[in-house]
Amino acid sequence: MSSQFSDASLKPLEGAQLIGAGLLLAAANFIAVLDTTIANVSVSTISGALGASSSQGTYVITSYAVAEAITVPLTGWLANRFGTVRVFITSMILFGVFSALCGLANSLGMLIAFRVLQGLAGGPLMPLSQTLLLRIFPKEKAPAAVGLWAMTTLIAPIAGPILGGVLCDQYSWPYIFFINVPVALICGYMGWKMLKRYESPLLKLPIDKIGLILMIVWVAALQLMLDEGKEKDWFASTEIVVLALIAAAGFIAFMIWELTERNPIVDLRVFRHRGYTASVTTICLAFGAFFGATVLTPLWLQGYMGYTATHSGETTALTGILAVLTAPFVAKLSTKVDPRKLVFIGVMWLGAVTLFRSFNTTDMSNFQIGWPLLMLGIGLPLFFVPLTGLALSSVEESETASAAGLMSFCRTMSGAIATSLVNTSWENKSIYYHAELAGMVDQFGDVSNTLTQAGMSLDQARANIEQMLQSQSIMLSTNHIFMMAAISFGLAAAAVWFAPKPTRVADTSAAH
Repeated sequence: MSSQFSDASLKPLEGAQLIGAGLLLAAANFIAVLDTTIANVSVSTISGALGASSSQGTYVITSYAVAEAITVPLTGWLANRFGTVRVFITSMILFGVFSALCGLANSLGMLIAFRVLQGLAGGPLMPLSQTLLLRIFPKEKAPAAVGLWAMTTLIAPIAGPILGGVLCDQYSWPYIFFINVPVALICGYMGWKMLKRYESPLLKLPIDKIGLILMIVWVAALQLMLDEGKEKDWFASTEIVVLALIAAAGFIAFMIWELTERNPIVDLRVFRHRGYTASVTTICLAFGAFFGATVLTPLWLQGYMGYTATHSGETTALTGILAVLTAPFVAKLSTKVDPRKLVFIGVMWLGAVTLFRSFNTTDMSNFQIGWPLLMLGIGLPLFFVPLTGLALSSVEESETASAAGLMSFCRTMSGAIATSLVNTSWENKSIYYHAELAGMVDQFGDVSNTLTQAGMSLDQARANIEQMLQSQSIMLSTNHIFMMAAISFGLAAAAVWFAPKPTRVADTSAAH
């Protein structure tokens, strides 16, 4: 969203009011971003409690991400049509209501339905919280407003796994959703009291209804195909073939319609800029690799390394420590150094650390698992901060808001698609490695003899060998995913050089 709704005659807030409103908007952004990761370490617990498999449990992550991606491009139209503050407050309250319903769900289907609604409500919160921060802060303090917003955006994904783990272990999984309710309702009430005078003028702009319907159809069909494919044996299933055809036809129809519509819901014409196309390609490949590996880590730690949800969350969250510490330095650097160099270094760093992680073993200590995750954090600001500026400086200034919304849509979708692909590949590869190892283990019965001589029965010996086989096949499968993620990072790092050197500094207030 851009700050296009500013009213010059309206004075910014001052003193305690400014601090209060700033914290309120930061809290709104915080819980919206928090919910993208808070369920990551809780997937195993949720799926177990609701009688579903871990792979089905990942729908809890992807359903929220996809729904959020759909509403982001709609935010500008909604703000113009109903008012920035009104849309923000309504989204905030609905987010709280749907969070409560998520916690009360008694089946996986019901939980996913409410997660979709929660994602639809949460989509506008991130861009609108930034827009309103820039409107209530005096112009000379605009960098502080952007800094506050950026800090909550960075801290929330770190806090998500820790908070999710603690709430799951100490209480029960519904509390990862209930925790949003008081924050959302208080922010909604106080926000309306403090911000209603900053309401933007209403504009009755036409909405691209056909474009919106086509987008929902192809995105939903694609995500359902990816989520259900593994369970249905992929293209051996008529349902998956039908979903694939709907996704493909819907996507082509969507592309044609959006390129010819006068007021498109997603302005695809911004892809005519080489720098923007290169930047979006980079962010999709790199963010998909990062998010896929991030989703996989707690599943592996909890399922096969004996970690609790809390311990898993603490380990996963190590990534954010150095990310927060290095972000201010990267922000300063990005105004002085060619952003392509910073992005290349950041993405290559992420790729190198992920490549190192592809040589994990089943007897690793907590330190051996944790320190690469800590080091990963150095590359994140180098990747995110300059890439946003590079993408938005590549388009015309009038296209900045559209370009930012489309970039956010692509980023969120790449994370959701990567989650589904990682989950499918992880299980398939573990089956493949299990079959490969089974043919090589104990061919002459030496291990079985040793175990039976140690006092085990033959059945116990076989069960012991099977457990070892399963553990090693999962480890090999996990390493394979990390290797694929490292290759994706390498491709992303190469893609950024297709962007020409930027000739102007973009207004990143439109990014979200």
